[in-house]
Amino acid sequence: MTLDEAQKKVDDWINTIGVRYFNELTNMVLLTEEVGELARVMARKYGEQSYKGDESKLEMEDEMADVLFVLICLANQTGINLTKGLEKNLLKKTFRDEERHRNNPKL
Repeated sequence: MTLDEAQKKVDDWINTIGVRYFNELTNMVLLTEEVGELARVMARKYGEQSYKGDESKLEMEDEMADVLFVLICLANQTGINLTKGLEKNLLKKTFRDEERHRNNPKL
């Protein structure tokens, strides 16, 4: 699925099953919440924290998909084309960081 297709699928879902988009501020808060849920899974899986209760059933794939879903919602409702945005962002990073990472002694 391309980003354009994902944006269309999410829009179709919102307008049929989801009824309507939450407002932008609500979706920004939801995005933050979803990133927090992903962080919890990462802290348990790769960090020093142990699982609580039934947290071991949480899946990174699902949590990342939740983040992506809300991000796509925000893009749709603010008129952002994620394909164009990502292409532009990669060009920026390519020119800005062309030698930066290669010359970083920490890497």
